Amino acid sequence: MRKDEKFKLERRPRRLRKSPAIRSLVQETEIDVQDLVMPFFVIDGGGQPEIIESMPGQCRLGISHLQNKCEEVFGLGIQAIALFPVLNPSLKNGEGSDALSENTLILRAIKAVKEAVPELMVITDIALDPYTNHGHDGVLNTEKTDVDNDRTLGFLAQMAILNAEAGVDFVAPSDMMDGRVAVIRSSLDEAGYEDTGILSYSAKFASAYYGPFREAIGSSLPTCKQLFDKQTYQLNPANRREARMESLLDEEEGADILMVKPAGPYLDIIRELRNNTDLPIASFQVSGEYAQIYAAAKVGWLDLNKTRDESLIAIKRAGSDMIFTYFAAEVARDLKRNR
Repeated sequence: MRKDEKFKLERRPRRLRKSPAIRSLVQETEIDVQDLVMPFFVIDGGGQPEIIESMPGQCRLGISHLQNKCEEVFGLGIQAIALFPVLNPSLKNGEGSDALSENTLILRAIKAVKEAVPELMVITDIALDPYTNHGHDGVLNTEKTDVDNDRTLGFLAQMAILNAEAGVDFVAPSDMMDGRVAVIRSSLDEAGYEDTGILSYSAKFASAYYGPFREAIGSSLPTCKQLFDKQTYQLNPANRREARMESLLDEEEGADILMVKPAGPYLDIIRELRNNTDLPIASFQVSGEYAQIYAAAKVGWLDLNKTRDESLIAIKRAGSDMIFTYFAAEVARDLKRNR
C-alpha cells in the first residue's frame, strides 16, 4: 500500500473531531453549574471544621461555617445544596427520637442557611440513620432483626413536616421504606405544606460505595453495627427491573423528582428511568465514587480533574438532570474561571 494512497470513503466521522472548535460545536452533553447540587455535613458548635479523612476536601461544618460555605457556593452559581446532620452520639437512641425534636440540628441548619442565602434551594435527607444508635434508616422491629417498615413511616412523616416548617424546599426520603412517598406527601399536604417538594431516593442500592459517608455522619461506629445489613430495604445491585418498578411507584405516590444512588455504577438505571418517566432525574455521585477518584489521583494513576469531569459527563449523558456531587464547588469554580 502506498503512503499517499486514498480510499473513496462516503463517510468520515473523524471530520467532526478534527479541531477543538469543531469538537466543541458538536458536543452533545455539557456540565453546567446549574446541574450541580452540593452536599454539606453539619455539626453542632462553633469550632473549626472537622476534616473527613476518607473524603479529601470535605469537612463537617458548624452552622456559622455552613452559612459561609453556602454564600460561597451560591456566588459560584450553584443553586441547590443538600444537608446531612452529624449528631453527637449521646443524642442517638434506638428510636432516633432526636429527629423529632423541634430544636434538632438539621432544623437549625435549615433556618440558618435560609437566613444567610434565602434564594438557595435547600434539600434535606429524610431517614433515621443519622439519629439511631444502630445506624439503620428506620426503627427496629420487636425482635430487633429488621427495620419495621410501617412504624418507620410515622417517624418519616413527622420529620418531613418539621423540615417543611423550618423552610426546606425539598425533603428527600432516602430510607427506601415501602409507601413512604405517599405517606409523606399526604402528611405535608394535610399540614399545609403543599408547596414542599419530594425528591425521592427511588432507586437507592445496597452499595459498598457508601463507606466514607457513613464515617462522615457517624453511622459506621462499632455501636451502630447489627447482625443484619440494609439489604432488606435498599435495592439489590443486580436488579434493574426492580429499580424501575420502585421509581415508577414513587412517581405514582407523588414524588416530584426521582433519584438514582449511587450514580456512576448505575448509569443504565439512570437511562432506564429517563426512558420511562417525564419527571426530573437526580443522581448522587456518592462518597465512595468521590473518594476513589481522589485516591487514584493521589498516587498518580489518574488525572483528578479529567477523571472528575468525565465521570460527571457520563452521569449527565445517561439522562440525569441534576447531580449531587462533592465535586460541585470545585467544578463550579473551574467553570467560572474558564468562562
